Amino acid sequence: MPAVPLSGGELPRRGRFDLPGTASVTLALTALVWGLTGARRSGWADAQVLGALALAAVLLVVFALIERRHPHPLLPPRLFTEARVGAGNALMALLGSVWIALFFFLPLYQQQVLGSSPLVTGLGQLPLAGAITLGSASAPRIARRIGPTATVTAALLAEAGGLLWLARISTDGSYAADVLGPSLLIGLGLSVAFVQLTALSVEGVPRTDAGLAGGLVNTTRQMGGAVGLAVLATVAGSVTAHAENGGRPYVEALTAGYRTAFGISAAVLTVTAALALILARRASRRPLPLPLTPTT
Repeated sequence: MPAVPLSGGELPRRGRFDLPGTASVTLALTALVWGLTGARRSGWADAQVLGALALAAVLLVVFALIERRHPHPLLPPRLFTEARVGAGNALMALLGSVWIALFFFLPLYQQQVLGSSPLVTGLGQLPLAGAITLGSASAPRIARRIGPTATVTAALLAEAGGLLWLARISTDGSYAADVLGPSLLIGLGLSVAFVQLTALSVEGVPRTDAGLAGGLVNTTRQMGGAVGLAVLATVAGSVTAHAENGGRPYVEALTAGYRTAFGISAAVLTVTAALALILARRASRRPLPLPLTPTT
């Protein structure tokens, strides 16, 4: 069967599956996450942890070399010379690094510290989900009014503010006082930032690379989340262990770890907002026409 032209007259590209590139990047990311996770158990100086991190670095270099030479690369280098793909993915990786961690630590705080049941904890996430839906629907309109760069920067700072608010949680807190307000602020900031960074990552990409660019930004978010969660869980676990060893009750030690994770997350998003001013300033002011709703 002959190839069917895409709109605009282009023919879809055909080629062999990039098995070496797929294998190298998969093994690299697996080694990276394993090394970061293992650091919590064995410490950063452990030989296996250092070996895994070194292997990840080597495999990522190998992946880059394969992609430069393969006739049909999994991730064509040309993609990063087009539009704002590189900037959008860098920012999305940073956003993703705290995204997944939020949905990991917040329910743990509600259950292990506040004593909520799994059902009540799940119901407590509904305001966050509602804020995400509202922010996703409002993002294009906000971008048309103040511009994409200002929109994504303000959204990242709003989410950082919500996480900084969560960094003040206590053992004798409550859902209404310690979780609800930050959840609404985080949900609005997270969703608006997601929509605009997705738009930035695919804006101006040729039609033949549009699917690749869309898949890349979602993969970047997920991998940023995996790495971020591994790092934050390691740091939070270390803080908790140190607090326990210092004689603090277990619940207080847990809360100290969660506070640290939320505080670091807020700092990462503040840096991300600053980078957005640099990397996204030249992006087109055409907002994304259709809203997207982020998923965990």
